[in-house]
Amino acid sequence: MNTDPIADYLTRVRNAIKANHRVVEIPASNLKKEITKVLFDKGYIANYKFEENGPQGSIKVALKYHPITKVSAIRSISRVSKPGLRKYAGMENMPRVLNGLGIAILSTSKGVMSDKEARQQNVGGEVLCYVY
Repeated sequence: MNTDPIADYLTRVRNAIKANHRVVEIPASNLKKEITKVLFDKGYIANYKFEENGPQGSIKVALKYHPITKVSAIRSISRVSKPGLRKYAGMENMPRVLNGLGIAILSTSKGVMSDKEARQQNVGGEVLCYVY
């Protein structure tokens, strides 16, 4: 059993990028599926596929690399809110990652979204991770 499944998700993606893998397979959950959708919408991953095998299922994430330099689209991906210390942000003190170049993924009352979408919808929530 894993105590922090989101940190496990981010670590699997981080390790796959360091090893220059094209695809990484991650055990699925609804929150992980929503984080994957946000990463795809913002252009940090090339593609994803949800597979229903076994009781839990899995997510296959195709990582995105620059065609010539082979540099990953994700330079850094880090967990912010941990099980031991949750980090919340209201609408007025929403974090800016790399002065707006990166994204913060938030879990809000209106679903999982990026910090820019949360500002537009005027909601705050738990800051899950920073990606740039």
